[in-house]
Amino acid sequence: MPVYLHGLSTVLPPHCLTQTEVRERASIIFGKKYPQFDRLAKTFDTAGIDQRYSVVPIEWFSDDNGWEVRNKAFISGAKDMFIDAAKSALEDAGWSAAEVDCVVTVTSTGIATPSLEAQAFGEMGFREDIMRVPIFGLGCAGGVSGLSTARTLAAGQPDAKVLLVVVEACSLSFRADRLQKADIIATVLFGDGAAAACISTKAPSNDKVVALGQGHQKMWPDTLDIMGWDVDETGFGVVFDRSIPAFVSKEFAAATDGALKAASLSHEQIDRYVCHPGGAKVVDAIEGALHLEQGSLDAERDTLRAAGNMSAPTVMFVMKAVLDAGTTGQMMSCALGPGFTASFLPFHVSKKAA
Repeated sequence: MPVYLHGLSTVLPPHCLTQTEVRERASIIFGKKYPQFDRLAKTFDTAGIDQRYSVVPIEWFSDDNGWEVRNKAFISGAKDMFIDAAKSALEDAGWSAAEVDCVVTVTSTGIATPSLEAQAFGEMGFREDIMRVPIFGLGCAGGVSGLSTARTLAAGQPDAKVLLVVVEACSLSFRADRLQKADIIATVLFGDGAAAACISTKAPSNDKVVALGQGHQKMWPDTLDIMGWDVDETGFGVVFDRSIPAFVSKEFAAATDGALKAASLSHEQIDRYVCHPGGAKVVDAIEGALHLEQGSLDAERDTLRAAGNMSAPTVMFVMKAVLDAGTTGQMMSCALGPGFTASFLPFHVSKKAA
């Protein structure tokens, strides 16, 4: 059964942090107690990031914040982004919140129980019988996997209106106590953001038709230590292995071939891959693995430059940029995340005949 995208939105939190500001703040915090900081600080200049956004101001990162403070900031900031993204997507789709039958919420950067869609219930105006599907732990793969999950739920209930909201506040995981290389890289790369999508089997009335295909995932055994969280009394500590670009170069092409085969597609039929830009080196590795022209993933690099790696919603920022540019044809979205997992979702973009 065909499933369509009716609305898509992206939002950023209020505090814009330039890469220069972040580097200077990190130098103050790390410089005297982490001998390797000056060497690693060069990555601020080569990361392909000009700025990113945070739910807290830059002064917050100089404080000694524990788990309780971090998670309170997550619930507050993530709730605000949830509401902004959801309302914008609903407006784009021409839906009201009361029409939504199911809401899927994806996050990995904080804990909220009741979950975020319940936290936002009063402000949103959802029906009391709305189905809630909160998903935790997908990391950077959460945007593509969330779209796939929402698409599957919509296909299982014809004409139901499904709202997907993907929210991450990566900045709150900043750690200056562990003095690990992964914490420096996280400081270089990560920002906060949210995206939302409205999905239904009912054909949209707008001029551009985005049809979502069946999602596909690939997991590799014995790779749990490549990406994820270490959790202690201070909060989340990033697990971000240096092998990721090399792993992408070695494994991503075969994983993509599997996703294409599952969708009855070939590489030659794909007009545009829509990828999660985990970092500048990862984007380069994807282009190499898929034999794409170097520099062709321009929307990915532009998104990374403007907002950093926001984890799960980042690929939806890329997707929106590609759609806003008027690109049509057969596409394949893809992202890598903890597991270690590759997540794929084919989609086709066409314009209605006049």
